[in-house]
Amino acid sequence: MKEPVGFALWITGMPASGKSSVAQELVKKMRAYGVPVVVLESDRMRTILTPDATYLEEERDRFYQALVSIGDIIVRNGVNVIFDATANRRAYRERARSLIPRFLEVYVQCPLEVCISRDPKGIYRNAKKGKTSTVPGLQSPYEPPLNAEVLLDCLNPPDASAELILDKLKQLLYI
Repeated sequence: MKEPVGFALWITGMPASGKSSVAQELVKKMRAYGVPVVVLESDRMRTILTPDATYLEEERDRFYQALVSIGDIIVRNGVNVIFDATANRRAYRERARSLIPRFLEVYVQCPLEVCISRDPKGIYRNAKKGKTSTVPGLQSPYEPPLNAEVLLDCLNPPDASAELILDKLKQLLYI
């Protein structure tokens, strides 16, 4: 009997680039196709893995290591995973790629100015007030993917972006 194997995709981009909006639309579309999917959204996962998050580099390393391990377990059990997380270092996303055979990276390209203007969680406002010093792309490095399988423009509607991801999943025969 063949083991069930899912796939994982990582939607990355700077804070407020639109990752979560794209992920939400993608989930709707995948479920309409009858494709099982679990979203590992970084803000929700942090409440479990690092409830008193400091966002310091060592903590981020541990957080993303745990997140990738959880995603790998889910995929190995035949359920598809969407990582909805900034993952400001390429190494975090590359670890997922090295563990999960059917993996693709989706990059939401968004100028910093647009992210700052959106700022739904007040991340950039808090940085300006000196309440944080670790915002990726502003105070900490954000390393964009070098070879993402899907590039998205943050100014496109999330629905259209989700369609582009679906097209790629079909092309790869993941769905």
